Amino acid sequence: MVGAPRMTTLSRRLPRELAGLALLALAAIVVLAIGGLIDRMPFAADRAIVTGLRAWGGPAWLPSFAINLTALGSGNILTLVVLLVAGFLLVQRLWLTAAMLGLATASGGYAVGLVKHYFARARPDLVPHLVPVSSASFPSGHAASSALAYLTLAALAAQVVPQRAARRYLFAVAVLLTGAIGTSRVYLGVHWPSDVLGGWSFGTLWALGWWWATAFTRHAIGGER
Repeated sequence: MVGAPRMTTLSRRLPRELAGLALLALAAIVVLAIGGLIDRMPFAADRAIVTGLRAWGGPAWLPSFAINLTALGSGNILTLVVLLVAGFLLVQRLWLTAAMLGLATASGGYAVGLVKHYFARARPDLVPHLVPVSSASFPSGHAASSALAYLTLAALAAQVVPQRAARRYLFAVAVLLTGAIGTSRVYLGVHWPSDVLGGWSFGTLWALGWWWATAFTRHAIGGER
């Protein structure tokens, strides 16, 4: 088919946005590791940011806005988004992209749960929580899941969307959503900033890994359709 060679070329080209985010994620992981991860956490900055945000409070509408915003990183909402996008990809006969999207997000959610269970870090107790929570704190599940879902969506879309402006728009939306969701978790008092940083890093590297796996598979089978 006429479009296959071009799509294969696109799939081998690592988006600069994703490459930059991956480098930041690696740097963040190094910082967390040097800091002793769980033994020396929370950092002094963790405590200062959590208490500072609660003391500031912000405008009257901000708490309810943060609660609604943080829901965009919940498992139910992310599952719905992935299913809707996967359905669209199937309608477009982009079978590989749809399948890899499903595998990336499902396995990523499971991996986040394993990491949480391993570290079993306690939630912040410096301020009252504005939303109910039950699982362990590190890494932030909302930050990690939103990063691996939204960034994976943008990364895989970059392999099948030829317009550069469209690819940049998708990455911008994914980064803004991921950043806002993670920040809301700290504002709501349910995560340390280092939890969110760890979650962002995990999700970004997960998206990079699945970008590579999808590109490699597409190239091996000779295209998408």
